[in-house]
Amino acid sequence: MATIHPYLTFNGNCEEAFNFYKSVLGGEFTYLGRFEEMPPGSGPEVPENEKNKIMHVSLPVGNTVLMGSDSSEAFGQAVNQGDNFAVSLDADSEEEAEKLFEGLSAGGAVTMPLSKTFWGAYFGMFTDKYGINWMVNYDYETGE
Repeated sequence: MATIHPYLTFNGNCEEAFNFYKSVLGGEFTYLGRFEEMPPGSGPEVPENEKNKIMHVSLPVGNTVLMGSDSSEAFGQAVNQGDNFAVSLDADSEEEAEKLFEGLSAGGAVTMPLSKTFWGAYFGMFTDKYGINWMVNYDYETGE
């Protein structure tokens, strides 16, 4: 069964926000990566002024994980307060990821098709027909 995690998007202050969340909620980041760490050819060229922004951060909180990133011009993302979050689903298999992605994206708009990524996951994003942003992920290394 898939698990659900909140995913927050920021306009350049993701690191500050997550350090604040960590100070209140406790715990440690299980991952913190910057756009400059992306391997060449794994996506659009990130402008020099965005390379230090957060590409992805994960903070376990109880039985869930609070995740986030900064927006990037290179990926065409703009932060709009009120819709700067997504529901992230972690599937148990590629097949489950495909079923969830195809089912929930029906009638919506795919922003990133499901595909294998440089970080070792099968991942895609879309906005459903009700305007809700979703991410679907299957992590090959952990089977989550």
